[in-house]
Amino acid sequence: MAEQITYRRVYEETSPNEGKRVLVDRVWPRGMRKDEAHLDEWLRDVAPSTDLRRWYGHEPSRFAEFRRRYLSELQDAGHRQAAEHLRDLAAHDKLTLLTATKDVDHSQAAVLAEWLAEI
Repeated sequence: MAEQITYRRVYEETSPNEGKRVLVDRVWPRGMRKDEAHLDEWLRDVAPSTDLRRWYGHEPSRFAEFRRRYLSELQDAGHRQAAEHLRDLAAHDKLTLLTATKDVDHSQAAVLAEWLAEI
């Protein structure tokens, strides 16, 4: 299934072979109109909590701890339903996780892609 799950910036040009396009950010990407995003879904509830997102601040030196805390959050009641829905999407179709983060390799999209690939 790992080859079926990719992640990228929501601002990048779309491709016809991306499968389902799911935004995994809690807040809408700056400067993007909803019709420009070409999304299948926006799963805000799978995104890191506001507290975790603010603590992390996209500092690569904090990524390992961010990843640990975020994976823990995915098990809590506030994230569980959205995480299960994402698992279901990944099981049935190619999936592209989208984020507005500049450093996508140190983002929740990267963590989610790895987590989904392990199922």
